[in-house]
Amino acid sequence: MNREILFQRLRQSLPAEPEPYPEYDDGLLLSRTGRPENAESAFRLQFAAINGHAFDSPLPLIALLRGTGNTRGYCDPDLFSLLGRPLADAGLDVSTTFDRSRYDDYQFGITRATGAIAETGTLVLSDEVTSDRLAALAPWVHIAVVDPATIAPSVPEAIRRFGDSVHLIWVTGPSRTADVEGILIEGVHGPGVQVAYLSSASSWTAPNLPSS
Repeated sequence: MNREILFQRLRQSLPAEPEPYPEYDDGLLLSRTGRPENAESAFRLQFAAINGHAFDSPLPLIALLRGTGNTRGYCDPDLFSLLGRPLADAGLDVSTTFDRSRYDDYQFGITRATGAIAETGTLVLSDEVTSDRLAALAPWVHIAVVDPATIAPSVPEAIRRFGDSVHLIWVTGPSRTADVEGILIEGVHGPGVQVAYLSSASSWTAPNLPSS
C-alpha cells in the first residue's frame, strides 16, 4: 500500500476528540517512596538508579559526549544559548535544524521535557513542548532539558499534571529490552544514553543562533 494512502486512512480513523481518561482511585496507585520532601533530589537519585545522567552544567555533558564519541547532533533552537552554544564552543558539531531524512547523522539530540517524576526518575515528553519527537528518540544520546519546577513528586501527581495531552511519552531511563534468557540490553528501541539537564526555565534565553 502507498505510504501516503496508509497515513491518510489512519488519520481518517482517528476520533475527532480524544476519549476522556477513565476515572480511578488515587488510593489504588501505590507509591514506593511516598511524597518526597525535595522532588529534584529524589528525581536525581531515581534517575541515577536507572542509568540516567543528571547534569546542571555543560562541562560534564561535554565530557560525556566526547567520552562516548557522540560529538554531532541537534539542539532545539530555543535551547541554543543554554546548551547549543557551549557545546559548539567546545568543538562539538551542533545543528539547530533536524533533517528527518538524515536522522542517522545525529548522535545526540537536545530537546525540552514537559516535566519529570521524582519517584520513578521518569522524563515526560510532549509534542506541544518537544521541538521534534524524532530528535528525542532517534539519536543514541538524548538530552532532555527539565525545569526543576516541573518535577512531579509521584506518579498520581504526574497523571494529574500531564494527563491532558494526547501525545505524551514517559521515558524511564535509556531504552531497554530483554531476550528470552533475561539478558537486559539498552538502546534497542531508542536512545542508549539518557541525560536530564536540570535548568530553570528563566535561564532559557533568546536563541542567539549561529550565523549562517
